[in-house]
Amino acid sequence: MPKVGMQPIRRQQLIEATLQAVDQVGMSDASIALIARLAGVSNGIISHYFQDKNGLIAATMRYLMNVLIENVAARRQALDDSSARAHLQVIIEGNFDASQVNGPAMKTWLAFWATSMHQPSLHRLQRINDHRLYSNLCCQFRREMPVEQARNAARGLAALIDGLWLRGALSGDAFDTEQAQRIACEYMDMQLAKQQD
Repeated sequence: MPKVGMQPIRRQQLIEATLQAVDQVGMSDASIALIARLAGVSNGIISHYFQDKNGLIAATMRYLMNVLIENVAARRQALDDSSARAHLQVIIEGNFDASQVNGPAMKTWLAFWATSMHQPSLHRLQRINDHRLYSNLCCQFRREMPVEQARNAARGLAALIDGLWLRGALSGDAFDTEQAQRIACEYMDMQLAKQQD
């Protein structure tokens, strides 16, 4: 019988082992046996907490998404400036936070995106994540411009964030977060400046 209070500890252990396994061998070769070994638990523990590998992958992605949400929220709370620009910049910074651009996270995100095209539960998570980014950007742009322009600016900035992230992840070099943030902020400023002309 498991000890009381062990579930959150074990779940987090397995999520961290999944990130490590995907970093080492990729998602397809990150077997339950390897993940269990990296976590220092038996294979059966994964089934007990997550049913199967897909459940563990989904939990790992929810974890990465929640870290992203929490990072953006913490940055927002620390803002002295309540302008739309400040809030948009925080969203950009959160998407390029170290928690999202380290090796294990990047490899897991890339594998997740590819796998989500074939697995409905992961596809649903991907759609939620995409919609969250777009709606947060749109909400801030909407403070400065008419709704249709805000939607277009949000689509453009979301695509730019994803594209910069993807190019950085695939480059094989250290991720240049400052450059990515600068490019995204330049686009954001260009969109906001259109309203002042």
